Amino acid sequence: MDKLRRVLSGQDDNEELGLTDQVLDASTLSYSTRVKWFVICFAGGILCSILGSALLFLPNGMKLFAVFYTLGNIAALSSTCFLMGPLNQLKRMFDPKRLIATIVMLLCLVLTLCAVFWWHKKGLAIIFCIMQFLAMTWYSISYIPFARDAVMKCFTTCVS
Repeated sequence: MDKLRRVLSGQDDNEELGLTDQVLDASTLSYSTRVKWFVICFAGGILCSILGSALLFLPNGMKLFAVFYTLGNIAALSSTCFLMGPLNQLKRMFDPKRLIATIVMLLCLVLTLCAVFWWHKKGLAIIFCIMQFLAMTWYSISYIPFARDAVMKCFTTCVS
């Protein structure tokens, strides 16, 4: 029906317009408001991660590092909810090509906090933070066409 409406209104039928319509249908917020909140949330997430890394070197900074780093990753991850809506975000997160990265990322978010607050294992918390970073990177590049293939090819070339 949307395709017919675009043709009748004289708009070109291209893929970019379809993506824009999907994004606009994702929320009742205006497009510019969603983009602004995406940028604010994503930048806040990066800022929290950097702040957490800086706090690592303070006495008792490990707990602050784990909390801020984890909150930063959650904020950066949830920032895309402003662009595509929470339901679309969840559908895409648990898409088969992102499922393993999503599960590892969410598990590492929880395990980082458990390692610091309940198990009191600083080294384990650092390992889980590194795993958070790697899983978040792998998850993020899954949105770029052929990026995972390029990374794997580069990795296998470097290793061999």
